Amino acid sequence: MHLRFSQEIKSLLQRLSDHHLTLGDIFAETTERGFSLVIALLVLPFLFPMPPGLAGPFGAACLLVSVQMIFGRRSPWLPKQIARYKFPRPFAQLLLKNLQRFTKILEKITRPRWKTIARNPLTWRLNGLCISWLTILLMLPIPLTNPIPTVGILLLVVATMESDGLLICIGYIITALITLLFAFIGYALWSAPNLLPSILR
Repeated sequence: MHLRFSQEIKSLLQRLSDHHLTLGDIFAETTERGFSLVIALLVLPFLFPMPPGLAGPFGAACLLVSVQMIFGRRSPWLPKQIARYKFPRPFAQLLLKNLQRFTKILEKITRPRWKTIARNPLTWRLNGLCISWLTILLMLPIPLTNPIPTVGILLLVVATMESDGLLICIGYIITALITLLFAFIGYALWSAPNLLPSILR
């Protein structure tokens, strides 16, 4: 039986009430759908203000998972030390509840469609490539930009999990727009030292 993304999260919340969940537990329970769920859990905090320094470890773990998608893996793998990482229960509950709220909103506009695209093995790899690229943008030390690639990543993982080919294509367009935005920000930051003296003259 196909569970919707929010239903998967509800199941994890019920399990969390009994014992701590590890990333390995999530992978074991959700198989290839665990790719989407773990990526979403790793990037969701960046929708909100976060202490500096967290983008590195969380981003690296997300990158490790998404790169496996590029190579076509359907059974996710993590090093034992990362797979055994236990989210503190209050933190995990907050993450899962916020993720459930977010996905319920997206589920109002997503449904299985354009299945030829959604279930194509090349689409799986391309999704992994886009998620990896957006994760790299997320990890850049540019203040106040973390939510931008995070939205793109969450859109792609929900579209992947719901087999929504149309939303996946929209995700590719959004990925391109985010890339252009970061290119503009990068150019503006690079030009700033030269522009400031000319403005002050």
